[in-house]
Amino acid sequence: MNYPVINDCPVCHHELHVTKLECSHCHTTIENRFHLSKWHSFSDEQMHFIETFILSRGSIKEVEKKLGISYPTVRGKLDDIIRIMTGEGEETERQPSKISTERKADILEKLENNEITAEEAIQLMKDI
Repeated sequence: MNYPVINDCPVCHHELHVTKLECSHCHTTIENRFHLSKWHSFSDEQMHFIETFILSRGSIKEVEKKLGISYPTVRGKLDDIIRIMTGEGEETERQPSKISTERKADILEKLENNEITAEEAIQLMKDI
């Protein structure tokens, strides 16, 4: 039976390293310390998000629709993935971006046009 690769030790929660490879045909084994790609650092949920994002050709609006999540949630998930890929630590604080400024303006415009309620606008602003 094949099991998915886990990244962290279930006992002490430190990083695990692959040290053995085996051929399923002839059972040759190779032991050493092997490097896994960054793709193995992502959880199943993150991989699903990445697949959806790529298949949506990077359209955040399309990802919103397919996953049933808000724009700020999509941006947050994307930022988390970028942080993992670039190796930035959790202590890195997000800088206000042009996109978040545009998103706030979009929310205010929708509120002004009565497309959303004040409560919805407040929640959307909190999610940014």
